[in-house]
Amino acid sequence: MAAPILLARSGAKELFLLPALANRHGLVSGATGTGKTVTLQALAHGFSALGVPVFLADVKGDLAGIAEPGGDNPRVAERRRALGVEPHWEGCPVVFWDVYGEHGHPVRTTVSDMGPLLLARLMELNETQAGVLQLAFRVADEAGLLLLDLKDLRALLQHVAENARQYTVSYGQVSAASVGAIQRALLALESQGANRFFGEPMLEVEDLLRTERGRGVVNVLSAERLIGAPKLYATLLLWLLAELYDRLPEVGDTEKPKLVFFFDEAHLLFDDAPRALLEKIEQVVRLIRSKAVGVYFVTQNPLDVPETVLAQLGNRVQHALRAFTPRDQKAVRAAAQTMRPNPALDLERAVTELAVGEALVSLLDEKGRPGVTERALVVPPPSRLGPLAAEERRKRLLASPLAGRYDQAVERASAYEKLRARALPQAAGEGLAGAILGGASARGGGREGLAQTLARSVVRTIGSQIGRAIVRGALGALLGRRR
Repeated sequence: MAAPILLARSGAKELFLLPALANRHGLVSGATGTGKTVTLQALAHGFSALGVPVFLADVKGDLAGIAEPGGDNPRVAERRRALGVEPHWEGCPVVFWDVYGEHGHPVRTTVSDMGPLLLARLMELNETQAGVLQLAFRVADEAGLLLLDLKDLRALLQHVAENARQYTVSYGQVSAASVGAIQRALLALESQGANRFFGEPMLEVEDLLRTERGRGVVNVLSAERLIGAPKLYATLLLWLLAELYDRLPEVGDTEKPKLVFFFDEAHLLFDDAPRALLEKIEQVVRLIRSKAVGVYFVTQNPLDVPETVLAQLGNRVQHALRAFTPRDQKAVRAAAQTMRPNPALDLERAVTELAVGEALVSLLDEKGRPGVTERALVVPPPSRLGPLAAEERRKRLLASPLAGRYDQAVERASAYEKLRARALPQAAGEGLAGAILGGASARGGGREGLAQTLARSVVRTIGSQIGRAIVRGALGALLGRRR
């Protein structure tokens, strides 16, 4: 049986997180600067030492130090000595990831794999626009069109708009205004660098489940830049979670998880999320534990997490909260009321008095019951607290076992190429007619054909009723229209 993880100490009492119950999920919350990041790293290091792979997002750049041994911070060393922890220092095996490919291996998915629900959330579409996007995906499925990157989606939307009458009969109204709004949202996505996120090779979730010499690999997503596009950040992590849910087999209860997933800045996942998406999140969190995946949300305020999700988070670490506003005071009460009471401790008062590195801790016991909440000091990890130097990160990337696997984007025939190939013969066939009848110019205006030139000249010189009748007759014959 896997050894428990020593997370905190309350006086002489040690508080352990049981690996067999780590897939019952958890919550780490508290105000800025109260110690959440250290707690997150302590948990990640503990799981890695047990041979459990970890995925976490590094939104401030200070979690990368988990790759190196600690010992360089006197305050951390003193805290570990004070808590009676033996003074050994070690780093974890780490793989770095980065959507932009600057500080880690690129992370990519395809438009098809992301799906219309998450894409609609990412582009902040309204209900009507989301319906048109759903229709476009249906068209792609029935036509066998691969949607790999954003140019595929743009080409598909253009195709749907140009054939709106045909698709309206089968699927309902296709509004040109809605298609235009989606195209503008795609432009906004591209300006945030999302075009680097969509494409191939797509991330294989199996590469997040690796171990090295019996230790779990910590997958660190470099998110300092990504967090500037909060919708993209939240959607990426939710997509990863959904991929794990879809790809991993059911295994039931195990002695330790297959993977532990930390969702930092969790409020970004739930802010303004439509009901359909919230229901999907709740379903994934509820069911993914049977696939031996533990999900730990990290956020400032426990009220950031919907009640239906909060009820499923069994392991709790609550750092200090500040009760400056009515919402803060409500959060304090919520934090105290959702943890198991301790007759010897006023939880509502204690949560506002906690020092940095101190927390209210309630972990599941052997029978899956929440433990009595204790006021405790979190045990700092033996890895470095803080960022890596650029040269240290570069060496890690060069030595990575995944080096070269994802670094180069791959282009293959998909919706863009197929739709373009269909359009070329049609455009070639229209060449002669265009020369005679006119068409669109490069500037988007009308290009005058021979017939139009002739007609304009005749109209200028003939002003009589008979002349106008002759013109209508000539145009009707050329254009195949009835008089």
